[in-house]
Amino acid sequence: MPKTMKGPGIFLAQFAGDAAPFNSLPNIARWAAGHGYKGIQIPSWDGRLFDLKKAAESAAYCDEVKGICSDAGVEITELSTHLQGQLVATHPAYDIPFDGFAPESVHGNLKARQEWAVEQVKSAAKASRNLGLDVTVSFSGALAFPYLYPWPQRPDGLIDEAFTELARRWKPIFDVYEDHGVDVAFELHPGEDLFDGATFEMFLDKVGGHKRCMINYDPSHFLLQQLDYLAFIDLYHERISAFHVKDAEFNPDGRQGVYSGYQPWVKRAGRFRSLGDGQVDFTGIFSKLAQYDYDRWAVLEWECALKHPEQGAAEGAPFIEHHIIRVTEKAFDDFAAGAKDQDKLRKMLGIA
Repeated sequence: MPKTMKGPGIFLAQFAGDAAPFNSLPNIARWAAGHGYKGIQIPSWDGRLFDLKKAAESAAYCDEVKGICSDAGVEITELSTHLQGQLVATHPAYDIPFDGFAPESVHGNLKARQEWAVEQVKSAAKASRNLGLDVTVSFSGALAFPYLYPWPQRPDGLIDEAFTELARRWKPIFDVYEDHGVDVAFELHPGEDLFDGATFEMFLDKVGGHKRCMINYDPSHFLLQQLDYLAFIDLYHERISAFHVKDAEFNPDGRQGVYSGYQPWVKRAGRFRSLGDGQVDFTGIFSKLAQYDYDRWAVLEWECALKHPEQGAAEGAPFIEHHIIRVTEKAFDDFAAGAKDQDKLRKMLGIA
Protein backbone atom coordinates (compact mmCIF):
# COMPACT_ATOMS: atom_id res chain seq x y z
CA MET A 1 0.00 0.00 0.00
CA PRO A 2 1.21 3.57 -0.68
CA LYS A 3 2.53 5.42 2.35
CA THR A 4 2.02 9.03 3.42
CA MET A 5 4.34 10.88 5.78
CA LYS A 6 3.16 12.20 9.13
CA GLY A 7 3.16 15.81 10.20
CA PRO A 8 3.50 18.55 10.88
CA GLY A 9 5.85 18.08 13.82
CA ILE A 10 8.10 20.59 15.59
CA PHE A 11 11.52 20.23 17.25
CA LEU A 12 11.25 21.86 20.66
CA ALA A 13 14.96 22.53 21.34
CA GLN A 14 15.00 26.06 19.93
CA PHE A 15 11.79 27.02 21.74
CA ALA A 16 12.24 25.62 25.27
CA GLY A 17 12.89 28.25 27.93
CA ASP A 18 12.29 29.33 31.49
CA ALA A 19 9.16 31.36 30.77
CA ALA A 20 5.68 29.95 30.06
CA PRO A 21 4.54 28.39 27.81
CA PHE A 22 8.01 27.05 26.99
CA ASN A 23 9.04 25.91 30.47
CA SER A 24 7.27 22.56 30.86
CA LEU A 25 6.11 19.69 28.72
CA PRO A 26 2.36 20.25 29.29
CA ASN A 27 2.67 23.95 28.47
CA ILE A 28 4.84 23.64 25.38
CA ALA A 29 2.84 20.67 24.07
CA ARG A 30 -0.36 22.72 24.24
CA TRP A 31 1.43 25.65 22.62
CA ALA A 32 2.59 23.43 19.73
CA ALA A 33 -0.88 21.94 19.26
CA GLY A 34 -2.35 25.44 19.26
CA HIS A 35 -0.22 26.25 16.23
CA GLY A 36 -1.46 23.16 14.38
CA TYR A 37 1.39 20.74 15.10
CA LYS A 38 0.50 17.09 15.50
CA GLY A 39 3.85 15.94 16.85
CA ILE A 40 6.71 17.20 19.01
CA GLN A 41 10.36 16.16 18.85
CA ILE A 42 11.75 16.27 22.39
CA PRO A 43 15.31 17.35 23.26
CA SER A 44 16.26 14.59 25.68
CA TRP A 45 18.80 16.74 27.53
CA ASP A 46 16.34 19.43 28.61
CA GLY A 47 15.20 18.62 32.15
CA ARG A 48 12.48 21.26 31.99
CA LEU A 49 10.64 19.06 29.51
CA PHE A 50 11.87 15.49 29.98
CA ASP A 51 13.79 13.17 32.32
CA LEU A 52 15.83 10.83 30.12
CA LYS A 53 17.13 8.64 32.96
CA LYS A 54 13.64 8.09 34.34
CA ALA A 55 12.28 7.40 30.85
CA ALA A 56 14.91 4.72 30.28
CA GLU A 57 14.07 3.03 33.58
CA SER A 58 10.33 3.52 33.97
CA ALA A 59 7.59 2.51 31.56
CA ALA A 60 5.12 4.19 33.92
CA TYR A 61 6.89 7.54 33.53
CA CYS A 62 6.82 7.12 29.75
CA ASP A 63 3.09 6.41 29.89
CA GLU A 64 2.72 9.63 31.88
CA VAL A 65 4.69 11.58 29.25
CA LYS A 66 2.61 10.11 26.44
CA GLY A 67 -0.54 10.98 28.35
CA ILE A 68 0.56 14.61 28.74
CA CYS A 69 1.15 14.82 25.00
CA SER A 70 -2.11 13.10 24.14
CA ASP A 71 -4.07 15.42 26.41
CA ALA A 72 -2.48 18.38 24.62
CA GLY A 73 -3.36 16.95 21.20
CA VAL A 74 0.11 15.91 20.02
CA GLU A 75 2.28 12.81 19.97
CA ILE A 76 6.03 12.38 20.30
CA THR A 77 7.82 12.12 16.95
CA GLU A 78 11.31 11.28 18.19
CA LEU A 79 13.73 11.90 21.03
CA SER A 80 16.72 14.04 20.11
CA THR A 81 20.22 13.29 21.46
CA HIS A 82 22.04 15.86 19.35
CA LEU A 83 24.06 17.34 22.21
CA GLN A 84 24.96 13.99 23.78
CA GLY A 85 25.80 12.45 20.40
CA GLN A 86 28.14 15.35 19.73
CA LEU A 87 30.13 14.36 22.83
CA VAL A 88 30.58 10.73 21.83
CA ALA A 89 33.55 12.00 19.80
CA THR A 90 35.05 15.44 20.31
CA HIS A 91 38.30 16.83 18.94
CA PRO A 92 40.36 18.63 21.62
CA ALA A 93 39.99 21.89 19.67
CA TYR A 94 36.33 21.94 20.75
CA ASP A 95 36.70 20.69 24.31
CA ILE A 96 36.01 23.99 26.04
CA PRO A 97 32.87 25.07 24.10
CA PHE A 98 31.38 21.57 24.17
CA ASP A 99 31.70 21.30 27.93
CA GLY A 100 28.51 23.33 28.03
CA PHE A 101 26.62 20.37 26.57
CA ALA A 102 27.35 18.22 29.65
CA PRO A 103 26.82 18.50 33.42
CA GLU A 104 29.42 20.42 35.42
CA SER A 105 30.55 17.23 37.13
CA VAL A 106 32.34 16.11 33.93
CA HIS A 107 33.61 19.49 32.71
CA GLY A 108 37.30 19.43 31.90
CA ASN A 109 37.37 15.62 31.98
CA LEU A 110 37.21 14.31 28.42
CA LYS A 111 37.01 10.63 29.42
CA ALA A 112 34.24 11.15 31.96
CA ARG A 113 32.33 13.41 29.61
CA GLN A 114 32.47 10.88 26.78
CA GLU A 115 31.33 8.06 29.08
CA TRP A 116 28.43 10.22 30.23
CA ALA A 117 27.47 10.95 26.62
CA VAL A 118 27.57 7.30 25.58
CA GLU A 119 25.34 6.31 28.48
CA GLN A 120 22.94 9.13 27.62
CA VAL A 121 22.65 7.99 24.01
CA LYS A 122 22.15 4.38 25.09
CA SER A 123 19.48 5.50 27.55
CA ALA A 124 17.63 7.16 24.67
CA ALA A 125 17.31 3.77 22.99
CA LYS A 126 15.63 2.33 26.08
CA ALA A 127 13.48 5.41 26.58
CA SER A 128 12.40 5.38 22.94
CA ARG A 129 11.28 1.78 23.22
CA ASN A 130 9.35 2.58 26.40
CA LEU A 131 7.67 5.40 24.50
CA GLY A 132 6.90 3.18 21.50
CA LEU A 133 9.27 5.07 19.19
CA ASP A 134 11.33 3.48 16.43
CA VAL A 135 13.90 6.22 15.76
CA THR A 136 15.98 8.88 17.53
CA VAL A 137 17.80 11.84 15.95
CA SER A 138 21.38 12.72 16.82
CA PHE A 139 24.82 14.01 15.86
CA SER A 140 27.82 11.77 15.23
CA GLY A 141 30.46 13.90 16.91
CA ALA A 142 33.73 14.72 15.18
CA LEU A 143 37.41 13.81 15.32
CA ALA A 144 38.43 14.76 11.78
CA PHE A 145 36.45 17.96 11.15
CA PRO A 146 39.28 20.38 12.03
CA TYR A 147 41.13 18.82 9.10
CA LEU A 148 38.27 19.40 6.65
CA TYR A 149 40.34 21.54 4.27
CA PRO A 150 43.39 19.66 2.95
CA TRP A 151 45.95 22.31 3.82
CA PRO A 152 48.38 21.65 5.28
CA GLN A 153 48.35 18.37 3.44
CA ARG A 154 46.75 15.67 5.55
CA PRO A 155 49.04 12.76 6.45
CA ASP A 156 48.15 9.50 4.75
CA GLY A 157 45.67 7.54 6.85
CA LEU A 158 44.52 10.42 9.08
CA ILE A 159 40.90 10.41 7.92
CA ASP A 160 40.73 6.62 7.85
CA GLU A 161 41.97 6.48 11.43
CA ALA A 162 39.40 9.08 12.50
CA PHE A 163 36.51 7.16 10.96
CA THR A 164 37.81 3.86 12.33
CA GLU A 165 37.76 5.35 15.84
CA LEU A 166 34.36 6.98 15.31
CA ALA A 167 32.97 3.60 14.25
CA ARG A 168 34.60 1.88 17.23
CA ARG A 169 32.73 4.24 19.55
CA TRP A 170 29.36 4.01 17.82
CA LYS A 171 29.19 0.30 16.98
CA PRO A 172 28.36 -0.80 20.57
CA ILE A 173 25.77 1.98 20.74
CA PHE A 174 24.14 0.74 17.53
CA ASP A 175 24.02 -2.75 19.03
CA VAL A 176 22.03 -1.40 21.99
CA TYR A 177 19.66 0.31 19.57
CA GLU A 178 19.29 -2.95 17.66
CA ASP A 179 18.37 -4.71 20.91
CA HIS A 180 15.55 -2.20 21.39
CA GLY A 181 14.44 -1.94 17.75
CA VAL A 182 15.33 1.76 17.40
CA ASP A 183 17.25 3.67 14.70
CA VAL A 184 19.89 6.36 15.22
CA ALA A 185 19.21 8.95 12.49
CA PHE A 186 22.19 11.27 12.15
CA GLU A 187 21.69 14.86 11.11
CA LEU A 188 24.44 15.32 8.51
CA HIS A 189 25.80 18.63 9.67
CA PRO A 190 29.01 20.67 9.30
CA GLY A 191 30.97 20.38 12.53
CA GLU A 192 30.25 16.63 12.58
CA ASP A 193 32.39 14.04 10.84
CA LEU A 194 29.18 12.97 9.08
CA PHE A 195 28.19 16.03 7.07
CA ASP A 196 27.37 14.75 3.56
CA GLY A 197 26.78 11.56 1.59
CA ALA A 198 30.46 10.73 1.12
CA THR A 199 31.23 10.93 4.84
CA PHE A 200 28.10 8.97 5.73
CA GLU A 201 29.19 6.21 3.32
CA MET A 202 32.67 6.11 4.85
CA PHE A 203 31.20 5.71 8.32
CA LEU A 204 28.56 3.21 7.24
CA ASP A 205 31.30 1.05 5.72
CA LYS A 206 33.29 1.20 8.97
CA VAL A 207 30.28 -0.01 11.02
CA GLY A 208 29.63 -2.85 8.60
CA GLY A 209 26.47 -1.32 7.15
CA HIS A 210 24.75 -1.52 10.54
CA LYS A 211 20.98 -1.45 10.04
CA ARG A 212 20.48 1.10 12.85
CA CYS A 213 22.80 3.68 11.27
CA MET A 214 20.35 6.00 9.54
CA ILE A 215 19.91 9.61 8.35
CA ASN A 216 17.92 12.56 9.65
CA TYR A 217 17.45 14.38 6.33
CA ASP A 218 17.89 18.16 6.61
CA PRO A 219 18.20 19.94 3.25
CA SER A 220 19.31 23.26 4.74
CA HIS A 221 22.78 21.93 5.52
CA PHE A 222 23.10 20.57 2.01
CA LEU A 223 22.05 23.80 0.33
CA LEU A 224 24.71 25.69 2.30
CA GLN A 225 27.28 23.16 1.08
CA GLN A 226 25.93 23.45 -2.49
CA LEU A 227 25.14 19.73 -2.53
CA ASP A 228 22.33 18.36 -4.73
CA TYR A 229 19.82 17.63 -1.96
CA LEU A 230 17.24 16.09 -4.32
CA ALA A 231 19.73 13.65 -5.82
CA PHE A 232 20.74 12.83 -2.24
CA ILE A 233 17.26 11.39 -1.65
CA ASP A 234 17.62 9.20 -4.75
CA LEU A 235 20.92 7.87 -3.41
CA TYR A 236 20.11 7.41 0.27
CA HIS A 237 16.32 7.15 0.63
CA GLU A 238 16.58 3.67 2.14
CA ARG A 239 18.60 5.16 5.01
CA ILE A 240 16.38 8.19 5.68
CA SER A 241 14.28 7.57 8.77
CA ALA A 242 13.74 11.16 9.99
CA PHE A 243 13.22 14.55 8.34
CA HIS A 244 13.97 18.06 9.61
CA VAL A 245 12.08 20.60 7.53
CA LYS A 246 14.40 23.62 7.58
CA ASP A 247 14.99 26.33 5.00
CA ALA A 248 18.19 28.15 4.05
CA GLU A 249 19.60 30.52 1.46
CA PHE A 250 22.99 30.90 -0.19
CA ASN A 251 23.83 34.28 -1.71
CA PRO A 252 27.55 34.45 -2.54
CA ASP A 253 29.08 37.75 -3.56
CA GLY A 254 32.50 39.25 -4.23
CA ARG A 255 33.46 39.09 -0.57
CA GLN A 256 32.35 35.64 0.63
CA GLY A 257 31.09 32.24 -0.41
CA VAL A 258 30.50 28.86 1.27
CA TYR A 259 32.80 29.62 4.22
CA SER A 260 31.15 33.03 4.81
CA GLY A 261 34.23 34.82 6.15
CA TYR A 262 33.63 34.26 9.91
CA GLN A 263 30.66 36.63 9.68
CA PRO A 264 27.69 36.53 12.10
CA TRP A 265 24.61 34.72 10.83
CA VAL A 266 22.81 37.78 9.52
CA LYS A 267 25.81 38.75 7.39
CA ARG A 268 26.69 35.31 6.07
CA ALA A 269 26.36 34.34 2.41
CA GLY A 270 24.75 31.13 3.66
CA ARG A 271 22.18 31.41 6.41
CA PHE A 272 19.21 29.51 7.79
CA ARG A 273 15.72 30.91 7.17
CA SER A 274 12.16 30.21 8.23
CA LEU A 275 10.11 27.95 6.00
CA GLY A 276 9.31 29.59 2.68
CA ASP A 277 11.75 32.46 3.16
CA GLY A 278 14.78 30.62 1.77
CA GLN A 279 15.74 28.79 -1.40
CA VAL A 280 15.09 25.12 -0.58
CA ASP A 281 12.82 23.36 -3.10
CA PHE A 282 10.39 21.77 -0.67
CA THR A 283 7.95 20.80 -3.42
CA GLY A 284 10.70 18.70 -4.94
CA ILE A 285 11.72 17.24 -1.58
CA PHE A 286 8.22 16.24 -0.47
CA SER A 287 7.62 14.72 -3.92
CA LYS A 288 10.83 12.69 -3.75
CA LEU A 289 10.09 11.42 -0.25
CA ALA A 290 6.54 10.50 -1.30
CA GLN A 291 7.94 8.67 -4.32
CA TYR A 292 10.10 6.54 -2.01
CA ASP A 293 7.31 5.82 0.51
CA TYR A 294 8.72 7.89 3.37
CA ASP A 295 6.04 7.51 6.03
CA ARG A 296 7.68 8.98 9.14
CA TRP A 297 7.46 12.52 10.49
CA ALA A 298 8.12 15.87 8.83
CA VAL A 299 9.45 18.01 11.71
CA LEU A 300 10.06 21.75 11.66
CA GLU A 301 13.46 22.85 12.92
CA TRP A 302 13.48 26.63 13.31
CA GLU A 303 16.85 28.42 13.13
CA CYS A 304 16.11 31.58 11.15
CA ALA A 305 18.70 34.37 11.15
CA LEU A 306 15.99 37.05 10.88
CA LYS A 307 12.48 36.00 11.88
CA HIS A 308 11.19 35.71 15.45
CA PRO A 309 10.82 32.06 16.50
CA GLU A 310 7.14 32.37 17.38
CA GLN A 311 6.33 33.76 13.95
CA GLY A 312 8.41 30.99 12.37
CA ALA A 313 6.55 28.38 14.41
CA ALA A 314 3.14 29.82 13.56
CA GLU A 315 3.93 29.80 9.84
CA GLY A 316 5.66 26.41 9.90
CA ALA A 317 2.73 24.11 10.59
CA PRO A 318 0.54 25.21 7.65
CA PHE A 319 3.62 25.25 5.40
CA ILE A 320 4.39 21.61 6.17
CA GLU A 321 0.72 20.62 6.04
CA HIS A 322 0.46 22.17 2.57
CA HIS A 323 3.49 20.25 1.29
CA ILE A 324 2.65 16.79 2.64
CA ILE A 325 1.44 14.66 -0.27
CA ARG A 326 -1.39 12.23 0.35
CA VAL A 327 -0.07 9.41 -1.78
CA THR A 328 -2.58 8.07 -4.27
CA GLU A 329 -3.75 4.48 -4.14
CA LYS A 330 -4.43 4.25 -7.85
CA ALA A 331 -2.97 5.39 -11.16
CA PHE A 332 -4.68 8.28 -12.94
CA ASP A 333 -5.30 6.11 -16.03
CA ASP A 334 -6.79 3.12 -14.21
CA PHE A 335 -10.18 3.97 -15.71
CA ALA A 336 -8.88 2.85 -19.10
CA ALA A 337 -7.49 -0.47 -17.88
CA GLY A 338 -8.97 -3.81 -18.79
CA ALA A 339 -8.71 -7.36 -17.53
CA LYS A 340 -5.57 -9.24 -18.46
CA ASP A 341 -6.11 -11.33 -21.62
CA GLN A 342 -3.08 -13.38 -22.67
CA ASP A 343 -4.37 -13.98 -26.21
CA LYS A 344 -5.04 -10.28 -26.67
CA LEU A 345 -1.55 -9.40 -25.42
CA ARG A 346 0.06 -11.77 -27.93
CA LYS A 347 -2.04 -10.36 -30.76
CA MET A 348 -0.98 -6.82 -29.84
CA LEU A 349 2.64 -7.92 -30.08
CA GLY A 350 2.10 -9.72 -33.39
CA ILE A 351 3.08 -13.09 -31.96
CA ALA A 352 -0.34 -14.77 -31.78
